Amino acid sequence: MEGTATTAMIYQVYQAQADVLAAIRALTRAGSGIMRQFDLGVLTPPVMRHAAALFDMISDSRLTHHRPPFGIDTVQLGNATVAVTEEAAEDTPFGTLLHFRKDAAVRQPRVLLVAPMSGHFATLLRGTVRVMLPEHDVYITDWKNARDVGLEHGSFGVDGFVEHLIRFLEVMGPPSHVVAVCQPAVAALVAGAVMAASGNHAQPRSMTLMAGPIDTRIMPTQVNRMAKERSIDWFERNVVGSVPWRYAGAGRRVYPGFMQLSAFVAMNLDRHLDAHLGQFRALVSGDDAAAAAHRRFYDEYRAVMDLPAEFYLETVKRVFQDHDLPLGRFT
Repeated sequence: MEGTATTAMIYQVYQAQADVLAAIRALTRAGSGIMRQFDLGVLTPPVMRHAAALFDMISDSRLTHHRPPFGIDTVQLGNATVAVTEEAAEDTPFGTLLHFRKDAAVRQPRVLLVAPMSGHFATLLRGTVRVMLPEHDVYITDWKNARDVGLEHGSFGVDGFVEHLIRFLEVMGPPSHVVAVCQPAVAALVAGAVMAASGNHAQPRSMTLMAGPIDTRIMPTQVNRMAKERSIDWFERNVVGSVPWRYAGAGRRVYPGFMQLSAFVAMNLDRHLDAHLGQFRALVSGDDAAAAAHRRFYDEYRAVMDLPAEFYLETVKRVFQDHDLPLGRFT
């Protein structure tokens, strides 16, 4: 009972801390602006350059909980530059089938790019979309932040994820292809099997499953081993929280994106520390290009979304603990 009470407070404690840090970052942004007004180039005293760099890093350290823009406005088709428009081909409370429509009368293979629902937004695949667009008609699963989905919309588990893929493929129509990146490879394979078994007219013509956890018994990673070392009850007690009252999804049980990000950072702590030390040096020395590249990466990396608790817990148990798919038990 004590563990359950503590877990319920996870998000509340985070939100209180975020509110305090927001005020601190506002002050550091103001301080950085004042410092920049007295920038004298190489004549600027070192203490001012170091202070300005520190203020910049503190003000940039925030997490965001909204999807960044894809920012893909044009694509090169042969010798022509063609406009690209984002359109919602289908929309549900938990996800959007986002179509990158080209302003050109050209027929190209339709591809559903299945993005992970794993704490970051679909924009992590921005580069993949950009590379595929010149030769493909690209759609992507644009999953929504569970923090913003009201309780009236019900739960969302692994079966709901599979149902969304089937629904999206039916909206796209045949012939379509599927490319699933990382975590959703399992759901994509299941959706394809269900559609084939039922003779669904929209079953994909091809499926490409990239680095997905099809059988995590083989060459297990650190993540796989952690999932096996703890019971599903442990995960529910220690990493699932409730969305605070101020958001549309108030009361929804989620695996918070900030916890997923913390786990990612912890696994590569040295690399992140080196990156931030490098950013400090770049700001002090006035290397604007290096500083901008660092900001672009971390602005995306620190944009986090919450996962519905049932989806997270079912994925841990069915994919990483029980191995339902490779053992032929996934129904």
